Amino acid sequence: MKEGIHPVYEPTKVHCICGNIVETRSTKKDISVEICSQCHPFYTGEQKFMDTAGKIEKFNRKYGKQKA
Repeated sequence: MKEGIHPVYEPTKVHCICGNIVETRSTKKDISVEICSQCHPFYTGEQKFMDTAGKIEKFNRKYGKQKA
């Protein structure tokens, strides 16, 4: 690798709005994110599927198995 052309890769902290701080390495000094694995609904198990305007029932009627 050539000398002097690569950015400095140093320890940094990633701050989430929930207060979680993750230490990692990056070329940026400090990184701020809106959502992390500690507060994301997919990872916390709080994800809810919302049926807006009966779309799930419409899908099941069209492609689902017919009831006997």
